[in-house]
Amino acid sequence: MEKQLSAKTFLETARNRVILDVRTPAEFLQGHIPEAKNFPLFSNEERKEVGTLYKQVSPEEAYLRGLELVGLKMRSFVEQAKVLAPQKKLAIHCWRGGKRSQSMAWLLANAGFDVVTLKGGYKAYRNYVLNEFEKNNYQIIVLGGRTGCAKTTILHELQKLGEQVIDLEGMAHHKGSAFGWIGEDVQPSTEHFENTLLFELQKLDQNKRIWVENESRGIGKIFIPNGFWKKMKSASLINIERPLEERVQHLVDTYTQESKEDLLIAFQKIKKRIGGQNLKMAEAALSDNDYSQAAKIALGYYDKTYQYNLEKNNSPQIFNISYHDKNSKEIAEELISFCKQKNI
Repeated sequence: MEKQLSAKTFLETARNRVILDVRTPAEFLQGHIPEAKNFPLFSNEERKEVGTLYKQVSPEEAYLRGLELVGLKMRSFVEQAKVLAPQKKLAIHCWRGGKRSQSMAWLLANAGFDVVTLKGGYKAYRNYVLNEFEKNNYQIIVLGGRTGCAKTTILHELQKLGEQVIDLEGMAHHKGSAFGWIGEDVQPSTEHFENTLLFELQKLDQNKRIWVENESRGIGKIFIPNGFWKKMKSASLINIERPLEERVQHLVDTYTQESKEDLLIAFQKIKKRIGGQNLKMAEAALSDNDYSQAAKIALGYYDKTYQYNLEKNNSPQIFNISYHDKNSKEIAEELISFCKQKNI
């Protein structure tokens, strides 16, 4: 008989098991436990059919149709499970820990698999995720700076030097501005972003500092979970400053390899903020392949916005540090030394 586990215990146990999410592909796409495999009991269309029968005819008729659909696939389920989990150790869940996960667990347990299930299903897991953000006291340091300071690159250098880093923009597939979507994969749902964020946080030592980039709560179309956002706002902020020329060059290096049409679309998104005249100048600069001039026009807006937000920032400690003619690795090394000196 399979064992039903709480979300916390299920995740701990699943480190040595293969997680099978038996919800539909559509449900899985909306959000899932990181590293889980989609192993749908029903296809999207089949689940819709069974659900319609349940509501419009009767639960019994829906159950019988479900048996009919699944019966044809039982052998295939066992064979696929053997490929995915050669050690035959599985952790299975559905949406609420109901019939779908129970049915799959029964089948695979009878086929010789060691199976545990998630009590309350994915819904319970989601509650666990959001509660974890609220209750954990992460030792966060926020790295800030104007657009073009190469903050993400510096975070990656910090990570190479052994620091703990959470790359929010990398998880969100967005760089955080009107231009942030360019060159990125499709963004995940906010739900799945939250799942991934907790998954990455749980790999880290909560008693040591964790670096994150200074962000608005919204990164493209996704939002940082409120519990984690509150901890970012109460953390120390290290605001780095770099010369305009260096920031322009960083933007040129980042965006010249991208589609010029995409850059034009991004400029059009901020037309009201930069003004019609500046938009025309930016379009002309891109037409002439003058990416430096286009970057300066964008920075004229973003620098004002960043300064306004910095003046409104209520972080308990704000440190302003200027860097000139230093690469990202050198800045990362100096930031580590600074934190040791300040004991943060």
